[in-house]
This record gives sequence, C-alpha cells and structure tokens, in this order.
Amino acid sequence: MKNQILRHELKYYINMSDYFALHQRLKVIADSDSHAGMDGKYRVRSLYFDNIDDKALREKIYGVNNREKFRIRYYNDDFSFIKVEKKSKTNGLCNKISVSVTKEQCEEIIDGNIEWLKSSNKPLLTELYAKMYYQQLKPKTLVDYIREPFVYKPGNVRITIDSNVKTGLNSKDLFNQNVPTMITNSEGTVILEVKFDEFLPEIIRNIIQIKNKQCSSFSKYAVCRIYG
Repeated sequence: MKNQILRHELKYYINMSDYFALHQRLKVIADSDSHAGMDGKYRVRSLYFDNIDDKALREKIYGVNNREKFRIRYYNDDFSFIKVEKKSKTNGLCNKISVSVTKEQCEEIIDGNIEWLKSSNKPLLTELYAKMYYQQLKPKTLVDYIREPFVYKPGNVRITIDSNVKTGLNSKDLFNQNVPTMITNSEGTVILEVKFDEFLPEIIRNIIQIKNKQCSSFSKYAVCRIYG
C-alpha cells in the first residue's frame, strides 16, 4: 500500500446553541462539501466489523495507541457508491484508506462468502479477507447519522457536524432502509469533528473554541455497541 497520510482529529460534544453559532461562522469562511445536498447535509450509513472478542471495541475503550477498525459505508441511500474502509489510529493520528465495492460484493462479504477476496487485486480487500479468516472479523452493527460537512483548503481542514446518531442494534441488514434503529445521543446534542494535516489554521482554531468544551474521544461505533 502507498505511504499512509496521518491526520489530526479533534472531537467535541456541542449543544444546539453552540451549533447555531458555529454554523453561522463556518458558512462565512468554509465551503460546503460537494457531495452534500441542498440543505448542506447527507446521510451516512455504516456497517462496522469486529471479532468475537470485540477487539475494536475494547481497544477503543482502553485507549490503545495503535488500533484499527473496518467498515462498509455508503451515503444518501445510494447503493452505486459503496466503500470498504479501514480507519487506523497511530499515536493519536488518524488514517483512512478505502476501496469501492458493489452492492453484490458487500452482500457476499456480509454473508461470509469471502473466498473471492483472497484473489482480489485490491490490497485492502485481501487484508479484509485475512482479518475475517484468521481473526474471525465479522460484521457487527449498523450506525446511521446525518452529517453536515465543511471544507477549508488551507491545512486541508475538514469540519463535520454529526447529529441523529442511531444504531441498528445487532442488525447487519445494511441495505434495508426500514431496519429498526434506536437513537443514541441525547436530543439536542451533536458531534463536532475537525480533521487536518500538519497544522490547524488559526481562523479555524478560533472558530471552534467553544466555551467549557473539551476534546472528546467519542466513537460512534462504541456508543452504538452499548445497545447491542
């Protein structure tokens, strides 16, 4: 695989009052993501993987320095653009690599029919095969939420505001739009995430300075696993 690009990631819980103030400032200096809808938002659905010992969950809870998690993800109920992703954290820095797959390929993976992954010419898929075969990695739970993204080019900054985080409990029914879900975050609470390369521009740093708010280690997967 190519050299991995490690990025900084900051997370905050914010309330609706903070959100409205932050939103007004971001609209002035940052661009909306090109994939967002007319309202500047899109829906994200992910199916996270873990092994029989809940390795990914436990490493997150215990704050293990070097860890990884696999997921399948698509946006706005669009089955024509689906990705298998591996997100890694190394000494506090994050990296994400991904590869496109079809709906049919996803269904094969979810059903455990993975032999075809072994001969894939895509390294991430062959790695997923090895982890599923040797480490018992399996689909674990669905995570749904609404994301409002902003982009600030200096520093390659991406700011996202996530709300309405829901869990599909133990469901692996990734493509069922009517699968029962349960909301996980308190009403009126949203999650602010800021990702950047080597430096965070001062103008963004000033904007995200929210009174009495400290960085959080929030994980959507970990929160959703509480329910199943």
